[in-house]
Amino acid sequence: MSQKPSLAFVTSDTDEAQTAGARLRARYGEMTPEAADIVVALGGDGLMLATLHRLMGTGKPIYGMNRGSVGFLMNEYSEDQLSERLEAAERSIVHPLLMQVTDMSGTHHSAHAINEVSLFRQSYQAAKLKISIDGRPRLDELVADGILVATPAGSTAYNLSANGPILPLNAPMLALTPISPFRPRRWRGAILPDTAEIVLEALETEKRPVNAVADHVEFRSVKHVSVSIDRSVDLVMLHDPGHSLDERILREQFGG
Repeated sequence: MSQKPSLAFVTSDTDEAQTAGARLRARYGEMTPEAADIVVALGGDGLMLATLHRLMGTGKPIYGMNRGSVGFLMNEYSEDQLSERLEAAERSIVHPLLMQVTDMSGTHHSAHAINEVSLFRQSYQAAKLKISIDGRPRLDELVADGILVATPAGSTAYNLSANGPILPLNAPMLALTPISPFRPRRWRGAILPDTAEIVLEALETEKRPVNAVADHVEFRSVKHVSVSIDRSVDLVMLHDPGHSLDERILREQFGG
């Protein structure tokens, strides 16, 4: 019989998640997330994203169980047969976006995003943005509340709320989706190959300041933002058979 993997349990701050964590630790034991073979996240999608960020670069598998309000990335919660569920789980491997920013003072910043990189207007004035793909200008001026670049894993999150397309998990694509576009009126975004380097330049920044966000990391008053897939980083999520991320995204396209 193969040796059972060592486990770590991370929880959100809710009473429900904290109680579940205590019960599972007592039943299955626990190591630190950095030392364990598998990390079990108890909460919602926010906790899953935070855990993926915390362990980014380790390649450590994360198995989520829903003890939160939104659980698109999570499995159903059960205390029973956890070792067997983990052994049978399917692996979903995704790569994050790398956002590289230059702000109005000339300072450079970088951050990773699992779901999306977003640019937002910072004041009552609409943002003005120039869009270039692989070094070639494609849209000289977008007037909008903002724009986002979404991965397939993030295409059912904020991207979907902004009327962006749902992308299959294994599709080599990124969604470029405007947020409340004003000009050009008929532009509704683009689907790009995931090899693309997307450059977003904020125009008239003194009058129309813009901030940039990679998942939950925000930089204010930005001037130049480049976005591309970071293939050097593997993020591994585990899902019960029949409930893989591919299947969930497919169901979402049919309103499931």
